[in-house]
Amino acid sequence: MRLLFFAGSTREGSFNKRMARLAQHIATANGIEGVFVDLAEYEMPLYNGDLEKHEGPPKAALEFRALMAEYDGVFIASPEYNSSITPLLKNTLDWVSRVPKEHGPDVYKTRVFAIGAASPGYFGGMRSLLALRQVLEVGLGANMIPQQAIVPGAASAFEEDGSLKDEMRQKFVADTVEALAVAARRFKA
Repeated sequence: MRLLFFAGSTREGSFNKRMARLAQHIATANGIEGVFVDLAEYEMPLYNGDLEKHEGPPKAALEFRALMAEYDGVFIASPEYNSSITPLLKNTLDWVSRVPKEHGPDVYKTRVFAIGAASPGYFGGMRSLLALRQVLEVGLGANMIPQQAIVPGAASAFEEDGSLKDEMRQKFVADTVEALAVAARRFKA
C-alpha cells in the first residue's frame, strides 16, 4: 500500500503543505508507505489547447502523472482562493488529465483520492473542497472517499512538530488517511 500526498500550493510556509506533510506522517506512523511531493518540482505552463496541440503535454505533466500512477491512493490538501481551488491545483489536474492513454491508464480512475484543507478562516477551506470534489468526481471521474479533513484557524493550529494542537482535528486528519488507505487497498484488490 502506497499513498501520495501533496498540496495545491507552492508557497513557502503553506498551511496546506503542512497538512499534507502531517497526513503523510500519520500514514507512515501507521505502517503505510507515504510520500510527500511539492508541486514546485513540477512547473507547468498555463493550460492552453493550442500549446497541447503543437507540443503535447509538458514534461512536468508527464512526470507528475507517472508519479501519481505509482501510488494506490492520493491525498490532496487544497488551499482556498476566492471560495475555490488554486489556479496551480486546477492547472495541474487539467494537464495530468491531458496525458495521452499511451502513457498508461487514466490515473484518476485507477486509484482512490482523499481531500483536505487548512485555512486561517472559520470554514477551514471547506469551500475549496466543494470545488475540488466537483472537479475530481464530476469532471475527471475520480474515485473519492466521502471523508475529508479541514483545519480552520490554521495560522495557530499547528504545533512546532507539525501535529495539530486540537486533538479532534488531528483525529479527523488521521481518520481521513485511514479511510483512504482502506479504500485504496479494497480498490486495488
